[in-house]
Amino acid sequence: MRAPTPARERERLEELHAYGVLDSLPEQAFDDITLLASQICESPIALISLVDEERQWFKSRLGIDAAETHRDEAFCAYAIVYPDELLVVEDATLDERFADNPLVVSDPSIRFYAGAPLVAPSGNALGTICVIDREARSLSPGQGRALRALARQVVAQLELGRVVGELEKAAAEKERYQNQLEGYQKTLEDQLAVIAERSVTDPLTGVRNRRAFMDRLREEVERSRRSEAPVSLALLDVDHFKSFNDEFGHQAGDAALVQVAGLIEKHSRTLDTVARFGGEEFVVVLPNTDLDGAFVLAERFRKAIQGADWDHRAVTVSIGVSSTVGADPDDLIRAADEALYQAKDAGRNRTSCADAA
Repeated sequence: MRAPTPARERERLEELHAYGVLDSLPEQAFDDITLLASQICESPIALISLVDEERQWFKSRLGIDAAETHRDEAFCAYAIVYPDELLVVEDATLDERFADNPLVVSDPSIRFYAGAPLVAPSGNALGTICVIDREARSLSPGQGRALRALARQVVAQLELGRVVGELEKAAAEKERYQNQLEGYQKTLEDQLAVIAERSVTDPLTGVRNRRAFMDRLREEVERSRRSEAPVSLALLDVDHFKSFNDEFGHQAGDAALVQVAGLIEKHSRTLDTVARFGGEEFVVVLPNTDLDGAFVLAERFRKAIQGADWDHRAVTVSIGVSSTVGADPDDLIRAADEALYQAKDAGRNRTSCADAA
């Protein structure tokens, strides 16, 4: 005979599955409760049984090997119909509900059964804690009360597991969101770094732009004032660049500027700053460098450009060099510009010097 279906069966099953305990591994806390039930009720078999759609599954078992049985055979399926009552069957062979039950007529040959429903906070019975004997007998009132108390402890353990599971899930979600947030932050920082780099980089040649050059020059002039160490400037202009563009086209002109910038960077020092000053003009900030040292470096740039392989025709540069100890940045630029014009007037492809002081 199949047991009646509990009034809120769908809700009961959803709640049972929500605990996430079905088919879980054995746990000592539940096994301890099963042991207490067996000893208190003086029964050789004790079970913590959870009843789902088609079966009763044993979260903990003592005295039998089976891990589950079909729901149609489960005494506990009757017990969960009445959550507020303790189901006691003193002799199953005399009870029409169970007399022909396979668990009665064959192994484990159940005669006595007592089950206390596991009542969740919602009022739904998820299963039972039950004791079983192969001999007909009764349960004392004290044993009945103890079995009910143990049922409440089983539910408390289920609730604890549910809360721990929710906390672990929340912690995992928090960690996932944290990792996601850190990923977004890293992406944002990378994007901002790219934007910041682009804001100070000349898009054609890849060297620093005029804005970045001015910032660096002010820093080095201020450092020069504090340390009384010289700072120099080399201002380079590509010779006859307009005619180069006119003859070979702007694309070839752009390629030449890229090559000039690369050569200057290649022959500059780590502490130097190479920038595109505008058009075909480049500038190099030379920290801790006096006028003589700046002239040597400028000549290194000029000769490297003069001696390079060029696609269309030889490219040369004229260079103006200036130096100071703490003079105004504009004065340093003006002096280098004047020296550059002297180099052009002297025939180009040469370096001229001026003292910004």
